[in-house]
Amino acid sequence: MKRLIFMGPPGAGKGTQADIVKDKFHIPQISTGEILREAVKNSTAMGLEAKKFMDAGDLVPDVVVIGIIRDRLAEADCAKGFILDGFPRTVEQAGALDKILKEMHMELDAVVNLAVPDAELVGRLLKRAEKEGRADDNEETIKNRLSNYNSKTYPLIDYYKKEGILKEVNGVGSMDDITKEIMGILG
Repeated sequence: MKRLIFMGPPGAGKGTQADIVKDKFHIPQISTGEILREAVKNSTAMGLEAKKFMDAGDLVPDVVVIGIIRDRLAEADCAKGFILDGFPRTVEQAGALDKILKEMHMELDAVVNLAVPDAELVGRLLKRAEKEGRADDNEETIKNRLSNYNSKTYPLIDYYKKEGILKEVNGVGSMDDITKEIMGILG
């Protein structure tokens, strides 16, 4: 059983690596970004609310994201484990996740942090924007997202280090090398 969080700045490769690991361990990958983009695409009430924040490169309010996560972790396919990709993003969200997991009699096995320098991230995200046509990945928005990450999400590294479950991974290199390092950590 693997209950994991994949964290790192936007463009670090969390989603790519989580996709590989989920197949290896046969557990769902829960990407808040994908859930929110789907809600925006479908113009749901939550999606329209989230879109305002996403278009500005800001974080979607906790109450919306935490509700989505609580509902998703309660689904049957999460009983044998899961990978959270893009959540939590703040220490407050981490505290809310702790409460949710405690209520569900679950605990995290590891938090994998993909470390990548900001200059590398900007280049990666601009390439991704061009390739995928993502309007939320222009240079101004990217810099705002990285600033938000550094001020609001980066403190999670200390939070999970204190919990003794943080696993640091160098997110620069070939995809295969990064995957091997992650698999070596997870066993």
